[in-house]
Amino acid sequence: MNQHIPDPITKLEERANRKATKREAKKAEIAVSTLDALKQLGYANTTLRDIAAQSGMSLGSLTYYFTDKAELITYCVRIYKAEFIARVRGSVMKAKGRDAVIAALADELVRSMTEDLPTHRLWYDIRNQAIFDPAFRPIVAEIEAALVDTVADAMRAAGHEDTSAAAFGYAVLDGLFHYLMQNRGEETQEQLAGSFAAALQRFF
Repeated sequence: MNQHIPDPITKLEERANRKATKREAKKAEIAVSTLDALKQLGYANTTLRDIAAQSGMSLGSLTYYFTDKAELITYCVRIYKAEFIARVRGSVMKAKGRDAVIAALADELVRSMTEDLPTHRLWYDIRNQAIFDPAFRPIVAEIEAALVDTVADAMRAAGHEDTSAAAFGYAVLDGLFHYLMQNRGEETQEQLAGSFAAALQRFF
């Protein structure tokens, strides 16, 4: 009777995969604590030591997973923006017709501005930092390309075959989002959604 002998290479690959999965899970856990620290202190005022304390880790343990602050911030921002983009795309893709797409996109932008305000402030902080620090330019370019693609998806969902103006549309929405985020007064969510919808009506 033949007895199956495990392939040593396969066993090594499985072990490596388990280790990589465990490492990614730990990095994601650290990212949550990092975002909490950054939302409280801002990028410029947050050190790796602050993040280590927030995570309940030693500084040495933290640098085992992330070599420096730029690598850690890049990892965190990528996770947060991926979640934001997924929610926006999901709401737009469920809408049927131009007016429904505009309403869905406006509502999602207002929801995120209200519920995720500290992380949006962090995004603008990092984007401004990229002007001075080249370490952040690749992640900012990557995220902004994904945001332009999201606007193109919304344009297609609204019935536009030509999406060549998607970058312009992103610039318009981003400028309005940033302005309303910084200068929001007593406006209700309905009023904010109306501002986004008015801009989208013109753009679409």
